Amino acid sequence: MGFSNIMDSNSYSGGPSTDPDTEKLIEARTHLLGPAYRLFYERPVHLVRGSGSHLFDADGARYLDAYNNVVSVGHCHPHVVAAITRQAETLNTHTRYLHEGIVEYSQRLLATFPAELDQVMYCCTGSEANDLALRVAQRYTGARGVIVTRDAYHGNTEAVTAISPSLGGATSIGPHVRAVPAPDSYRSGVDVAARFLADVEAAIADLKAAGLRLSCLIVDTFFSSDGIYPDPSVLAPAVAAVRAAGGVFVADEVQPGFGRTGETMWGFTRHGVVPDLVTMGKPMANGLPVAAMAARSEVLEVFAREVPYFNTFGGNPVSMAAAGAVLDVIEDEELMANAARVGTALRDELTRMAADDPRIGDVRGAGLYVGVEMVTDRESAGPDRAAAHDLVNAMRDRKVLISVCGAQGSVLKVRPPLVFSLSDVDWFCTEFADALRELR
Repeated sequence: MGFSNIMDSNSYSGGPSTDPDTEKLIEARTHLLGPAYRLFYERPVHLVRGSGSHLFDADGARYLDAYNNVVSVGHCHPHVVAAITRQAETLNTHTRYLHEGIVEYSQRLLATFPAELDQVMYCCTGSEANDLALRVAQRYTGARGVIVTRDAYHGNTEAVTAISPSLGGATSIGPHVRAVPAPDSYRSGVDVAARFLADVEAAIADLKAAGLRLSCLIVDTFFSSDGIYPDPSVLAPAVAAVRAAGGVFVADEVQPGFGRTGETMWGFTRHGVVPDLVTMGKPMANGLPVAAMAARSEVLEVFAREVPYFNTFGGNPVSMAAAGAVLDVIEDEELMANAARVGTALRDELTRMAADDPRIGDVRGAGLYVGVEMVTDRESAGPDRAAAHDLVNAMRDRKVLISVCGAQGSVLKVRPPLVFSLSDVDWFCTEFADALRELR
């Protein structure tokens, strides 16, 4: 099996877990599901229950979830569970019948976007949403060339695998794709926006030299898989160059969207740009499969007129009820403000720890999305994959769940549910400090 940076930097690779029951479950899973599926951590976690930002394993032990943005408003939030239950008891069907739920939710969702983004289409996963966005962009521009970042992840359909370099292994980016370096604010310095613009312009020129016109630039607006780069200065110049070349800009908001940055509802807003297409997924319905693509109507019109697109489960009444409940919770519990307040406290404490530990090269992020870059030493800023891997597993043993990202798997990825509290920050930082001391 080939190595995939995004899949294998923190995956279980076999070996005794010291728990016979866990061993049996792993063996049965492998036998029934096949080898493609991965598990997290050197010692996989067997979870049976969740509440808020906490999870519980089969032995009743409590874990702090500092990783999961799927259940963005907290595990098993009672308002979301109640909305799903009410609708499931009443009606669930596809979108070829009239139903108020999809109209009401669409109005609420689009109200969170700039006025230029005035239509929305539904599907089930972020992969499907990005696949759809590629098709829409190609129809609108009449072109096929795509620019992505070098360690991007945009999903796992055939089309989006071809624009997801971080998958690695036997996959490869398509001949119509050009990958540019992410705007590494840690190593590139103050010229990060100019450098990113130059890289995008070079990719446009390279596509043209190969006889390919530009269809779109698609980026995760937090550059999550590349290593978490929150600098909001980098996108506007590059988007202007893309549009000048006839392309459109697709903002992949699956990870940074729905208030995670604490500053804005959507990551692209921090950059001062309005995309042509926006894709969203994971946190949209707190774990129920639902995703969407918002669009400028003039960009969507050609595709909508010519392609008979239909998604059986996209926008079904139960999914719309769950998604509406998520918006309720974000608004009613002021979770954007919570992300800003608690995220600042978390970064401040991690930055304080970094001042005393040369293995931490950088602490960066916004809201409840934090990257902690582990390095061999500060002078060379050499990425330290082994240290990041060891810390993730040391934290798991302390019942705190995080992961890694970045080209070298050296960036600790801290991305908890938006209900993360100041007491959770204390728990996290206490265990992180202990893990650092143990691995010194």
